[in-house]
Amino acid sequence: MRITVIEHEAEAGLGYLADWLGLECDVVRPYLGDEVPERAADGLIVLGGAAAAWEDERSPWQPATRDLLRRAVEESTPTLAICLGAQLLTMACGGTVERGDNGLEVGVCEVAPLPAAASDRLMSGVGPAVAVQYHQDAMTRLPEGAVPLLTSAQYQNQAYRLGEAAWAVQFHPEATPEIFASWTADSDLESAAELDAEVKAAEDRLVATWRPVAESFANVIRDRSPRH
Repeated sequence: MRITVIEHEAEAGLGYLADWLGLECDVVRPYLGDEVPERAADGLIVLGGAAAAWEDERSPWQPATRDLLRRAVEESTPTLAICLGAQLLTMACGGTVERGDNGLEVGVCEVAPLPAAASDRLMSGVGPAVAVQYHQDAMTRLPEGAVPLLTSAQYQNQAYRLGEAAWAVQFHPEATPEIFASWTADSDLESAAELDAEVKAAEDRLVATWRPVAESFANVIRDRSPRH
């Protein structure tokens, strides 16, 4: 079993997921010239990045990534789309992504489960929790048929399921304290040091919440019969 991973930039890699998934990951780096495949392997992960989901001139591989995501949903390929990845999935499947009205959501932020999370394969164990955030764009209208799973006070749509096996999360379950600190180091945030300290202090809670989610996603891949 192998997971195709679309990495949009070197600073936004798999992080924790590299260890948590327990499956081989084929990392595609289109910013280095790798071609985005038409189809994923046994599973698909699309990571975050600094570009907006509509800024194709900034990241010319985004149309191909949206096509890949749409095909994965259509073919029920297990998919985990993170932050920019979630926004690309939303756009690919008919939803709306735009600059958020509520400003930058950054650092350790609370997310809360919605009723459908209780029976979801990935999110059933997630109660009120904290997650690493770093985004200012928002998924303001979800694709038709999407099942909302998590929400937050600042931005409503934090996680949803689409089709049989695609999940989108606005936050960063993969982000280690070191990865987050690399993002703030490149920013002009006056509170960068404080935000870094908060993420580091929350590390145990973050791992306890999101490692089981990643392991459940890997089990979804394992449980599916190989394509013929």
